[in-house]
Amino acid sequence: MENSQDCMYLQYCKICQSYKAPRSHHCRKCNRCVMKMDHHCPWINNCCGFQNHASFTLFLLLAPLGCIHAAFIFVMTMYTQLYNRVSFGWSSVKIDMSAARRDPRPIIPFELSAFAASLFALGLALGTTLAVGMLFVIQMKIILRNKTSIESWIEEKAKDRIQYYQTKEAFVFPYDLGSKWDNFKQVFTWSGNPEGDGLEWPIREGCHQYSLTIEQLKQKADKRVRSVRYQAIEDYNGACCPVTKGIRTFFTTPCTEEPRIVLHKGDHILATRGLKHWMYGDKITDLPTNDGERIRGWFPRKCVEKCLYDSESDQPLDGEKKAR
Repeated sequence: MENSQDCMYLQYCKICQSYKAPRSHHCRKCNRCVMKMDHHCPWINNCCGFQNHASFTLFLLLAPLGCIHAAFIFVMTMYTQLYNRVSFGWSSVKIDMSAARRDPRPIIPFELSAFAASLFALGLALGTTLAVGMLFVIQMKIILRNKTSIESWIEEKAKDRIQYYQTKEAFVFPYDLGSKWDNFKQVFTWSGNPEGDGLEWPIREGCHQYSLTIEQLKQKADKRVRSVRYQAIEDYNGACCPVTKGIRTFFTTPCTEEPRIVLHKGDHILATRGLKHWMYGDKITDLPTNDGERIRGWFPRKCVEKCLYDSESDQPLDGEKKAR
């Protein structure tokens, strides 16, 4: 880095043992920091980021178009086969066999099993068109604002943080150039290669080059202050949809790739956010992990209870003291 003072504005990745470039995030699946990371896609087994954001968006466009083409073929196939079968059945009553021999009709076998398979494939094609088409629309919305999915979430948290503390500061997303066409050209180019080097980005007037990373550091500090300490009162095996923790917990499991953490009775967790039946936090342990990564993830809310503190020592009370 040319200016060592810039390090104070950057986040440090303990796993990669280096500073993160602006707009970069660490992917737990790829086990590396990805420039301008949008998300990790299991369908391509890779991250969507700076180098392949345009290619991924084109994939989201071409996949529904291919499914629409396939759906058209399925519909026409079923209609043609059913229509030919009905019309041929009626015409065989009115014409003699000699006329049928002079004008034979090529009939492709299309039985009930073939019709059921075509109907099932049509449903898959239409379902894929809707699902992937919605993802394409979402991607285009954030691209026209020169954002990623993660940065949209950071911006929402910035608004919540400012509203919570009722400060006069305002967070302005620095990479939105104001023009949708200029934002579009940041991702899509005629050469197929994105503009820039992925380290420095053009910013809108009045913003700092590290406005986003400074906001991320503020949010991390705020998260540490607002975190609440909980103690596990039940064991949890880390299942995505635990059956033994209640029906509501089973059906309201977080729809995210973030991990679940195993809990044993007596474990302490710093919860940073939560839903009605689930919570997310860092597990407090004296034994560091091999890769330096913290043990964090989701866990059922019914498995923990908020720690009570001794007013004299400011230490969490154990079970005996709570009883007294």
